[in-house]
Amino acid sequence: MRAGKQSGFTYLSLLLIVAAMGVGFAAFGELASSAAKREKELELLFVGDAYRHAIGQYYESSPAGHKHYPRKLEQLLKDERFAFNRRYLRRLYRDPVTGKDWAVVEAPEGGIMGVRSASEAPPSKRANFPAGYEAFEGAPRYADWQFVHTK
Repeated sequence: MRAGKQSGFTYLSLLLIVAAMGVGFAAFGELASSAAKREKELELLFVGDAYRHAIGQYYESSPAGHKHYPRKLEQLLKDERFAFNRRYLRRLYRDPVTGKDWAVVEAPEGGIMGVRSASEAPPSKRANFPAGYEAFEGAPRYADWQFVHTK
């Protein structure tokens, strides 16, 4: 009879250990997921700012004072308005959040004045943005983070 009680206790102990490990792994998974999301947000801010800066350079370097925005993002890789190749980006970067192409922000007079994520997911970061990105404060979704060149 004693062996039966002892094996029941061992079985119950093993179940408790497995349950505790499951809770621990779930907590670790949540932390890893949050860290990955924060990393993607940092990359989104970095790459989005690179696009904003490149679009601004394209606009400001327009020849003969006729400033206009690029008609497509590929023009940031090779500006054919000049006799020599002018590059504002090394390559077209994907949206870090979706892994797809960026959604473009059209300028009122035509062309692309900025980019934004197409993601409807809510961001983790809601405050303490760098200078110039105060409009991102409290944005309900990544698609509201618009990296736009302003004149």
